[in-house]
Amino acid sequence: MIGGEDMRALFGSILERIQDAQLRDKTVQAWVLACERGGWRSVAELQEMPFTLLTNTRGVNFIEHTIAVTEGAYQLAKAQEAAYHALPYQIDYDRLLAGGLLHDVGKLLEFERDQQGNCRKSRSGRCARHPISGTCIAYEVGLPDEVLNTIACHAKEGDGRPQCVETVLIHQADFATFNPLVMLESGTLIQ
Repeated sequence: MIGGEDMRALFGSILERIQDAQLRDKTVQAWVLACERGGWRSVAELQEMPFTLLTNTRGVNFIEHTIAVTEGAYQLAKAQEAAYHALPYQIDYDRLLAGGLLHDVGKLLEFERDQQGNCRKSRSGRCARHPISGTCIAYEVGLPDEVLNTIACHAKEGDGRPQCVETVLIHQADFATFNPLVMLESGTLIQ
């Protein structure tokens, strides 16, 4: 069984940067609840899980992807803050970090392991993609609307929808980790 201590061990350096203790705890609670609902029993299973079923991930796992997206969005925000003479919008770093950690948490319900130990789309995943199931989990543990927006709108479900700036940053970081793998697979990535 995966618990809060496991999540703190995986994401400790990011979680520590979330100043709001309640937001930090609810972020951990959402991960634990999603692991439980999805039937994931060990950190090792999470580290073997691909972050997408849409292309060959070349060994990049779900945890690595989550960290890369969160750190990428964070650094993008910091770069804007440093480069712009006056940042035209406010970035809430607590929401950015929580949203980054949770953007794909619904994949814990969307994916399952088959009899050979490979990941495939679950029945739940065929009924609702991860932005929907992840938003439901986050709502259930009481996360704020802005974090719900990040989870719900970070992928195609967010196209044309109102979004928090944190959602925009996470969306960009997410696709910056996904698109090169798709292009590599199709032979369109120039190297």
